[in-house]
Amino acid sequence: MNKALRNPLVFILFVIPALVLFIMFFIYPIFSSVYYSFTSWNGVSDTVKYAGISNFEKALGDERFWTSVKNNGWFILFSVCVQVPLIVFFSLLISHVKKLKGLYKTAVFMPSIMSTAVIGILWGFIYEPNIGLFNKLLSLAGIDPVYWLSDERFAMLSILITNAWQWTGFYIVMVLAAILAIPGELDEAAAIDGATGFQRATRITLPLIVPIISVVIMLSIAGAMKAADIVIVMTKGGPAGSTEVMATYMIKYAITNFKYGYGNAIAVLIFVFTLVVTALYQLLVARRSERIEY
Repeated sequence: MNKALRNPLVFILFVIPALVLFIMFFIYPIFSSVYYSFTSWNGVSDTVKYAGISNFEKALGDERFWTSVKNNGWFILFSVCVQVPLIVFFSLLISHVKKLKGLYKTAVFMPSIMSTAVIGILWGFIYEPNIGLFNKLLSLAGIDPVYWLSDERFAMLSILITNAWQWTGFYIVMVLAAILAIPGELDEAAAIDGATGFQRATRITLPLIVPIISVVIMLSIAGAMKAADIVIVMTKGGPAGSTEVMATYMIKYAITNFKYGYGNAIAVLIFVFTLVVTALYQLLVARRSERIEY
């Protein structure tokens, strides 16, 4: 067995299947999308006409495309500025629970394993203008009903809240695992020295989980850039395109409107924007997170 493992051909045989799959499902789709982004193909005809950079010029000059870019920006801002602090806060709370900790972890993780379609329909009932929970609560305070999903002022916020509810539990489990991996002696020593719970959380626990928080932020940014399913289920990009994101905009043109070439140009722009955002985060923030050793 050891003799076989020292043979380079054995390693090549193990690598080839994974390499073939990687090329088929990652490399080929990227190059295929780039190729069709320079065409005016409708996705079904036999004729594929070369269109140069006209698809990119059209997209970059399209006001609705930039609205979708802005909405993806809202996803990123909401995830980083609202969702991540809540994730850290609830993780700290659950880590100090003495009883039924498993129940709390399961309860917060549950939305992450539910279908986005189910969550969209569920929250659709909550946002319903006449019988929805939110408007029932507002009526108790004498406030008129709010059309959460059909009013341009509230539709995007409603989707952001729903999306955060779905994925917060998943990230809480990750942060909680990092908190529970911290040696208990550190917390006990600080408690003996008279540190309060708040001081131990802010001066010991938080600095030690900075690397996992950095990973959570990175995953949140990546998730925000590819957000589409929750928008399609809840508003389909409406009202009046106010909740359109880049992915739903691409789907509308590539599939619904039979403008496959233009849709692929938008897909390439999504890829480039995602690459730039994640690279900037890595260079400006993530690299500053030092490796923690206990």
